[in-house]
Amino acid sequence: MQISDKLLAVKPSATLYIDAKVKILKQQGIDVINFGVGEPDFDTPINIKEAAIKAIKDGFTKYCPVAGTLELKEAIINKLYKDNNIAYKLDEIIVSNGAKHSLYNALQSILNNGDEVIIPAPYWVSYTDMVFLAGGIPVIVNTSDNNSFKITPTLLTQACTKKTKVLIINAPSNPTGVMYTIDELKEIMEICRQYNIFVITDDIYEKFVYNNRSFVSIASVFPKDEIKERVLIINGVSKAYAMTGWRIGYAAGHNKIIAAMSTLQSQSTSNASSISMKAAVEALNGTQEYLLYMKQIFEERRNYIVENLNTIQGITCKKPHGSFYVFPNISNIIGKTLHGGKVINSDIDFANYLLDKARVAVVPGSAFGCEDYIRISYATSMSNIKDGLNRLKSLLL
Repeated sequence: MQISDKLLAVKPSATLYIDAKVKILKQQGIDVINFGVGEPDFDTPINIKEAAIKAIKDGFTKYCPVAGTLELKEAIINKLYKDNNIAYKLDEIIVSNGAKHSLYNALQSILNNGDEVIIPAPYWVSYTDMVFLAGGIPVIVNTSDNNSFKITPTLLTQACTKKTKVLIINAPSNPTGVMYTIDELKEIMEICRQYNIFVITDDIYEKFVYNNRSFVSIASVFPKDEIKERVLIINGVSKAYAMTGWRIGYAAGHNKIIAAMSTLQSQSTSNASSISMKAAVEALNGTQEYLLYMKQIFEERRNYIVENLNTIQGITCKKPHGSFYVFPNISNIIGKTLHGGKVINSDIDFANYLLDKARVAVVPGSAFGCEDYIRISYATSMSNIKDGLNRLKSLLL
């Protein structure tokens, strides 16, 4: 049996690969500090768990509408109006098995063969392969550390061609934590209007924004009568409510796109988990106090990890505005010989060296389209952060 050429060309998720490798080492009794995983280390809040338990006890365990329950779609509509000041209708919302599934369905529903999708680098590891699987062509726009890894109007304009159909924006970003100002988003919006580019905005980290800054979705800077024609919002409950395993994401946009996504979903996974949808309703409608607690802890970890990374020889790290990642620059280590005579020729070499010698797992920047960097997740305990940084420092003395 021969595997399809399309699948043979797709790379496994680098972040999931690292996490799986760490779990194998831990099963062998090896002490590993895992800075590679992209999920909150907090437990799902108790009120959300109780909503799921009640759903089970009430027998809410049958098939549901493909695009999601009425109750959850209404909760999403309320959330989008309250947080983002955008009004949606029921037929403009779809619930899927995680935000990743929502994004996959969106690209499959929007793209034709040869359509170009502009993706600023560094980018989340799955964007490019998802575009490829949908028949599109990823157009990578390399941003600069000097500009905080933001795509500029000039870079965006230079990337536009007659085949450009979509721009993917992720802010706060994975892996850099970058955010845009309202004025910067407006400049991007004007170029997208000028070149008739559709925007997919991945807002999954919107709740983790620091230094008293406010989250602004690019969708909200478009004229209200154009938002649904020009923007699709992707979001979910995984990050904000520590519900990564519950697998609930959603998309909000024009009803034609949502209908197409629903048709695709009906022939693939059908509805998301009925029990998880009940839990997601409670997440969105219930108390938000635990979310604020997580945000405070993440900000404290961010401040500590950035301050201490910048004391390590060969590493520089800017302080991100959001998400729960830092993206330190290790270019001064590339080409150096470290303990044991190991020559570090790339960020991949360095990541492997860290895991082999210090039992510290990070993700190489090249997985995100940006060499000479590593991604460190601070979605782990402060004790792990301190231990991991000490191990890292010991290798570079």
